[in-house]
Amino acid sequence: MIEKSLSKELSINEGEWTDLPNGSVLWIPNFINPLESNSVFDALYHDLTWREDKILMFGKRVTIPRLQAWYGDASYQYSNLKLDPLPWIDVLQDLRHRCETVAECPFNSVLANLYRTGQDSNGWHSDNEPELGEQPVIASLSFGATRRFSLKHNATKQKVIIDLPAGSLLVMAGELQRHWKHCVPKTARYVDPRINLTFRQIYK
Repeated sequence: MIEKSLSKELSINEGEWTDLPNGSVLWIPNFINPLESNSVFDALYHDLTWREDKILMFGKRVTIPRLQAWYGDASYQYSNLKLDPLPWIDVLQDLRHRCETVAECPFNSVLANLYRTGQDSNGWHSDNEPELGEQPVIASLSFGATRRFSLKHNATKQKVIIDLPAGSLLVMAGELQRHWKHCVPKTARYVDPRINLTFRQIYK
């Protein structure tokens, strides 16, 4: 067992499930090898239909600071934005099945995010929309540049902070989306583009 300290408050283990207060996570930093990871990044970057969307925040419509694409079998809605699915493509289908095997959970949709620079980000939020069910399982795959990922408990404010490298898999499960928020913060340093895939099950 290799234990990696991620913050002063909490740590998680590489390659196995870690129980956190009100949830659990699985982190596999080398889920996909570097050569394949580079190939997958190129395929996703060029083949996905990326879009720039606006969401409602504090009564105003603002542009999301990243590009995104929604693929799968069901629509998804958050922050007054409805995403209708595009049909699966081969590279997404393959990654979906591999994530299902590890997460031991079926997935029928995936949200792809393209972080073009260090100024692209994803603010504090939970994936807790009703159509995701009571205890959503979210499988997150990273490709391209390494970016920091933070988790914060709603009540205790405990944090887990981890740098997600290319080819890494992070699975969030249990009651995590009800009791924790997560984010990908901006960074002032130069970073290459990053693509993140979050596989999920939508209950229609």
